[in-house]
Amino acid sequence: MSNARTSNQGSSAAAIRWLTEHGDALYRYAQQRVRNPDVAEDLVQETLLAALASREGFAGRSTERTWLIGILKHKLVDHLRISIRQQPLTELQSEGDFDPFDKNGRWRMRILKWQCDPHETVENAEFQKVLASCLSKLPPRIAQVFWLHEAESISSKELCKELEISPTNVWTMLHRARLRLQRCLSLNWFESGER
Repeated sequence: MSNARTSNQGSSAAAIRWLTEHGDALYRYAQQRVRNPDVAEDLVQETLLAALASREGFAGRSTERTWLIGILKHKLVDHLRISIRQQPLTELQSEGDFDPFDKNGRWRMRILKWQCDPHETVENAEFQKVLASCLSKLPPRIAQVFWLHEAESISSKELCKELEISPTNVWTMLHRARLRLQRCLSLNWFESGER
């Protein structure tokens, strides 16, 4: 009985320490991806519970924060999988309201040739603010799939497997995200003289 009590006390101490040391970073990470404070809090709690359950398996090959964020990534994918399944078909269809082509198959807007160094642009703090603003305007599920693919480097094949959706669905969401981001960045950065 005392071994169980000692183990529970050790688990409680670990959870409190992780929450104190890494809770804010985990919350910010989740909040940026789900854009819902309540869901972000739930995901952080689920992450800490999963970490407690598997803490014996933590070999120390990475920092605790990296390990916890890795667990949180899996929780985010689980959350996205469930939200995609629960999304009504009409909502999925309405996300395609922006068609970049006219009835003759020509581009509706002129495509600008961005004359800049992409590495320098990405490092620019003002550009990062504009990009974050553009991402926040995307429908949540499209933004989440885009972020997982582009920022978290999760392959399309892995997204299909993890989210249990077809390659066509993944391609469509990524395509819509890229088109909307291109339009938003053109209007708010490249055409606005921010360069």
